[in-house]
Amino acid sequence: MKLDRVIAVRNNKTIFRDGDACIKVFNDDYSKADVIYEALNQARAEEAGLNVPHIREIITVDGKWAIVSDFIKGKTLEHLIEEDAENKDKYIEMLAELQIEVNSKTNPDFVRLKDKMNKEICQSDLDATIRFDFHNRLEDMPKHSNVCHGDFVPSNIIITDEGKAYIVDWSNASQGNASADAAMTYLCLLMCGDRDGAKKYLDAFCEKSDTAAKYVYKWMPLVAAARSARCNLKEREFLLSLVNNSDY
Repeated sequence: MKLDRVIAVRNNKTIFRDGDACIKVFNDDYSKADVIYEALNQARAEEAGLNVPHIREIITVDGKWAIVSDFIKGKTLEHLIEEDAENKDKYIEMLAELQIEVNSKTNPDFVRLKDKMNKEICQSDLDATIRFDFHNRLEDMPKHSNVCHGDFVPSNIIITDEGKAYIVDWSNASQGNASADAAMTYLCLLMCGDRDGAKKYLDAFCEKSDTAAKYVYKWMPLVAAARSARCNLKEREFLLSLVNNSDY
């Protein structure tokens, strides 16, 4: 196996290509359990009928854990937006449509979104009183069982030359309310500085899924609180500013 062709570098992983294989190598501090959990989620997404790269094996490379899957030849939606900015609106609509397709699937083996968010809120820097309030608010939200990606952003969508879309990076997947998943995507776009794209995305998602925007907004502070437990300092400051935002 040759690891001499780097496809992408993320905060805690480096992704290589070796022929028709894609090797995602995690940093030394990334736990074996988390690697196996991500691979398991990807397999669950495949079983739910979604287009994801097929996992071949989990290995170690120079003492680091790695996931080996099929290499998908294409460009990320993020790349397409960058090189074809005039058609950004079309790609934003595609993002919303693909997310609705993901949310239309179910797999009871995914962890429940509310359980995941409750755990993350517990791990956040929020005051104990605020955490208690958020746990109660989360419990009052409607219970659904849709597949939720948890990080549905343009960089996690690969479009092949034939126009087929593949969804990658399933480390934060769960089953729950699709509007919470949409709220997460909206906040991720905002954190990337794309306020215009975030608004257009949310408008497209709500229109195409027949969802009231106010329902998605109701999830915003809850999602922001949960996400704040797993992000960098700059993102955390932004997310915590939303926690008590009366607009939400």
